[in-house]
Amino acid sequence: MRCPTRLALLFPLVLLAAPGPAPAQPARSSQAPVAAPADAWPQFRGAPSLSGVSEAALPAELTLQWTYQAEDVIDSSAAIADGTVYVGSYSGNLIALDLDTGGERWKYSTGDMGIGESSPAVAGGLVFIGDLGGVFHAVDAATGEARWTFETLGEIKSSPVVVGDRVLIGSYDGYLYALDVADGTLVWKYETLNYVHATPAVWDGVAYFGGCDEVFHGVRISDGAEMVSLPAGAYTIASPVIDDGRVFFGTYDNEVIGIDLETQALTWRYEHPRRHFPYYSSALATRDTVVVGGRDKMIHAIDQKTGEARWTFTTRARVDSSPAASGDRVYAGSSDGRLYVLDLATGRKLWEFDTAAPLVASPAIAAGRLVIGSEDGVLYCFG
Repeated sequence: MRCPTRLALLFPLVLLAAPGPAPAQPARSSQAPVAAPADAWPQFRGAPSLSGVSEAALPAELTLQWTYQAEDVIDSSAAIADGTVYVGSYSGNLIALDLDTGGERWKYSTGDMGIGESSPAVAGGLVFIGDLGGVFHAVDAATGEARWTFETLGEIKSSPVVVGDRVLIGSYDGYLYALDVADGTLVWKYETLNYVHATPAVWDGVAYFGGCDEVFHGVRISDGAEMVSLPAGAYTIASPVIDDGRVFFGTYDNEVIGIDLETQALTWRYEHPRRHFPYYSSALATRDTVVVGGRDKMIHAIDQKTGEARWTFTTRARVDSSPAASGDRVYAGSSDGRLYVLDLATGRKLWEFDTAAPLVASPAIAAGRLVIGSEDGVLYCFG
């Protein structure tokens, strides 16, 4: 969905004027996990830094293990934890499936409202997800019973991120919320000037996200204080990815942007020399490379340090699905209905599978399996 307004904010990046001294910024470190563990993919993009990278090893040649037919479109990206796959659908169901067999363990209904792009997060025996009616749900991971709900004033397409005893969620009411994991009590809320579509990436105690208000935000998780407010030059649907204190994200102004979080300086911006289309897909960051899908039907690999193109791969339709990586391979869905496996170093196609329906959801990788849902409501598991 396009954000409805566009502000005249342009680079170079500068800290927006504010009274008093600017808050101290976190120094670069390696505290945030850079990859999802081999046995789990517990949230959107695998880890709080939204790396999109898994430590799991996948077979050199993938084979279809099972499919599950949901009752409606699957735009929600799966989470995997403790041998269970969790995914939402437009039918309004959060579904739990056995990772090995695809057998249904339980189904939780959000009511009359569907689940769109909001993807589950699993932590502390709970599964968290938002629905298109603006309600945020905490569900018992073992039984599928409701634990608590929290109501926002706009649809939820952002995905939750759990940090300690708090869960973060964005809403189309313009707020980023921090809720108590145990009971859903509001800890704080941070107001932006437009929809919060992106999922925040966490680094050194700060949640970073771009907004439909064309501002790149950094909010301290402990108290909701604003740490960063930078003009992004365009509205932003895509979630950021953070690697070693550098953040990367695509915008609706046809660019991918790199920012140094310590200095708050723009390090580079990338735009394809001929094809100028927005970025809806969220990037992955691995081995000094950023990989992201574009609405130009291409998957782009960009040098983290220079912003120069390393390679591009052309699909048959736009790429809104966010790519994932395992080992030396990239796994990416496209609206052409195909799941692609590409060589990370060269972009050479190694394998593809045709689902015959657009893939907007993103791959989840854990325990030697890759799981992805399609627009015709089929969940696929490969291994």
